[in-house]
Amino acid sequence: MGNKSSEFRYTLKDMPESMRPRERLLREGADHLSEGELLAIILGTGSNEDTVLELAQKVLTHMGGLRELTEASKEELERIPGIGPAKVCQIKGALELGRRLYTEEQSRRYSSARGGIRKTVINSPEAAAEHLMATLRYLDREQLMALMLDIRNNLIGNATTISVGTVNSSLAHPRECFKEAIRRSASSVIFVHNHPSGDPTPSAEDLALTRQLTEAGKVIGIDVLDHVIIGDGTFCSMKERGYLA
Repeated sequence: MGNKSSEFRYTLKDMPESMRPRERLLREGADHLSEGELLAIILGTGSNEDTVLELAQKVLTHMGGLRELTEASKEELERIPGIGPAKVCQIKGALELGRRLYTEEQSRRYSSARGGIRKTVINSPEAAAEHLMATLRYLDREQLMALMLDIRNNLIGNATTISVGTVNSSLAHPRECFKEAIRRSASSVIFVHNHPSGDPTPSAEDLALTRQLTEAGKVIGIDVLDHVIIGDGTFCSMKERGYLA
C-alpha cells in the first residue's frame, strides 16, 4: 500500500476531452481559457511529477503572476521543477510575440502613408511612450533609448539603445547619445528611458540628464523634442513638465 508506483495519478488524458485546454481553445476560443490553461498550451507537456496544467499553474504561482513571468530571467524560470531550457524558450518566445504584436499595433496607430510607403510618425509624448512601452515597461534595469526623427517627425529606422543600467548624466555621454542620430541625419530626437519601480516621476538625475542632452543637441544642431520616462503603463514627458528649454 505504501508503494507510490501503485498509487493512481491523475493525468491530462484522464480529463474529459471537452475539458482539455487545446480542445476548449479550438471549440470556444482563446479568450475563454484561464491564464493557466493558455500557459499549459504553450508548454505542451508536463513533467514526471506534474501534468501540464499543474506545471503551468505552478509556474504562475511561483512567479506571482503574468507580469512577474514577463520579467523572469532564464535562471529564475529554470529554478521551477519541471522547467528546463526547452520550456524556457517556449515561454520566452510566446511572451516576445505578444510584445512585438503590441509594438506593431502602436506603430500602425501612429503611422502615415506617403508615396505608398508607410512610416511611423512620432509627434507627441504619447506616441513616443506607446511606441516603446512594451519594450521598456517590464525591464528590471534602466535603459536609455533614442527615437530618431526626420523633419516631418517620421521615425528613422528602429529605436536605438544607448545605455543599460542606471541612467544619469555621467553614464549617458552626449557623444553616445547623438552618435546614431548624426549617422542617420536625423532632424530631431526623442530620448526615452524606463523606471523599473513603475513610477515615472523624474529624479534629480533625470533632470540633470535632460538639461545636458538639450544643451548638447543645440550645439550639434539636432533638436531634442522630449525626454520621456516610462513607468508601469504610465509615462512622464519632460517637455510637458516644462523641463525642456
